[in-house]
Amino acid sequence: MTELPASVRLSLWITHAWATGAPQDAAVRRALPDIDHVDGDLDRLTVWRELGEQALLVSLPAPGDLAGLPRASADALGAAAAGGEAVFVPALGGMLVPSISSFGNDVRGGLDVGTRVDWTAYDSEPVPRHRVEALEASQLERHLREELRVATEHLDALGGQPFAASAARELADAALGGRWGLPSGLPGRAAQVIALAGTVGHVVDVALAAGDGALNAATAASRHSLLMRLQRAADHALADATNAACAVLAGWRPA
Repeated sequence: MTELPASVRLSLWITHAWATGAPQDAAVRRALPDIDHVDGDLDRLTVWRELGEQALLVSLPAPGDLAGLPRASADALGAAAAGGEAVFVPALGGMLVPSISSFGNDVRGGLDVGTRVDWTAYDSEPVPRHRVEALEASQLERHLREELRVATEHLDALGGQPFAASAARELADAALGGRWGLPSGLPGRAAQVIALAGTVGHVVDVALAAGDGALNAATAASRHSLLMRLQRAADHALADATNAACAVLAGWRPA
């Protein structure tokens, strides 16, 4: 199973640490165990917490789709859209955007390559808390499952192999909750939606990478468009379910 986006994991683990009093440095390590080097402006997390922030929220934007991002400068929005993710605090305003890269080289014929994440801070406007409190995990799940149903029907009608052969098993595992290395104490329905959305996003990534050379150009373009729409639906559900879980961890609403 692939990992969730770095910003999703940081959002959940930092909000959990703020709620429980757990060490923040340990929360960062738990959030990013697959990252070899973490650097940048993570000191903002300490500042935000000391100034009373209770939740670190997440957005998973894309070029042309900035849904979920707070208002910010063009530079900040562009960096978040290009990277596909960001975290932000709602009360004070402020955003962190990760840049993921590899480092290292060949060593005696073998690859010795690591992954690093550098976080860059940007100013952003506050976000009304009621927008997050209104998120309902059950509604998010219904919407995502409907998007998945419609996309699958249309892809089947186009022909070819719409998803990787392992997709059915992975989606079934996600329906049972999956194992994503999430912090304890998350509301069950939100955690289930996080697992489902993460799995759908992974399945679509595999399908996009595989392509389908058996289709003609027009059909292949239609298939690509359907997959991209499903990918954005999964990203929206993943970010919203994460923020819904953070609202519970922060004590803004009951589980």
